[in-house]
Amino acid sequence: MELPKIVAAGNPGNGTTIPIPESSGNPFKLPLPPSKIPLAKPKPSSSPGYAIKESLQGHNSCVSAVKFSPDGGQLVSGSADKLVMVWDVESGTWLQTLAGHGKGINDVAWSAAGLLASCSDDKTLRLWDPRSGLCIRTLEGHGGYVFACSFNPQSNLLASTSFDETVRLWDVRTGRTLKTVAAHQDPITSVDFNRDGSLFVTSSFDGLVRLWDSSTGHLLKTLIEDDNTPVGHVKFSPNGRYILASTLNSTLKLWNYQKPKCLRVYRGHVNLAYCLTSNFSITAGIWIVSGSEDETLCIWDLQSKQLVQKVGTQGDRVICTDCHPTANVIATGAVQNTFAIRIWQSSE
Repeated sequence: MELPKIVAAGNPGNGTTIPIPESSGNPFKLPLPPSKIPLAKPKPSSSPGYAIKESLQGHNSCVSAVKFSPDGGQLVSGSADKLVMVWDVESGTWLQTLAGHGKGINDVAWSAAGLLASCSDDKTLRLWDPRSGLCIRTLEGHGGYVFACSFNPQSNLLASTSFDETVRLWDVRTGRTLKTVAAHQDPITSVDFNRDGSLFVTSSFDGLVRLWDSSTGHLLKTLIEDDNTPVGHVKFSPNGRYILASTLNSTLKLWNYQKPKCLRVYRGHVNLAYCLTSNFSITAGIWIVSGSEDETLCIWDLQSKQLVQKVGTQGDRVICTDCHPTANVIATGAVQNTFAIRIWQSSE
């Protein structure tokens, strides 16, 4: 879905200190701010060598979201064709089609308990049992397109964002709205919980990235740049200490939100019109992964910021990506071409 570039003046928020839970077994080495001491020029990082392994055909319109299940065994996809589809990753076979939304799907999410959520331009979310293919519950309340959704790690809370400029926190068991947060001054493009579920982060066309307390819904911190460029996507790092933000000026930024300070800037892709998702890959090397509007898949070395691979996508304008939790595999979905979901395998 092509999105308008809406920019509004933002409120910089306060300087609240955010408690960061202790992390046991960090999934990757913590990125450090650049040193003031001149260092030797880093050696070029080798390419992870991702190439298309297979294509999953089934959708007949823009694929807006792809997400691997927590164990990596299944992949779910959402599309502008109003359908949610579930796939077996190892065999590449179709398992289920979940139908019921009245308009196109914008996002999908897995819970750790095995439920699926989908959100749509029809202003609703749906909870699904992927085994039976049945809709367990329809969540109504948003006044605009529901654009993004995410479960907390405990699977009892579902967050959703909307063009109505609010975030809703839903009780998964009852389907009731627990909190409605007037979070931004423009449509809200994404939401993500940190690793223990104590915080969630949102991004918006208003150019702001905001940190919230999950239990109270209170604003803790606002990350802002001078130009207020619309932010299309945000995601916590696997260790919960950093935030990756995708902005609609072809830039990815890695933030230390405690400071707050931008530690890394990644460039080389094209992102001007769509809310492209970006991800951390930690299964072989430590990579940043994003699609690009120039029909490529882009991969950066997290530490050095080097663009280590920029590979053609066979005519797909990739807008959504996800990285497998344990294997060197990436899934991509596109806004044009064949609407196939591509499964990429690393040569490493």
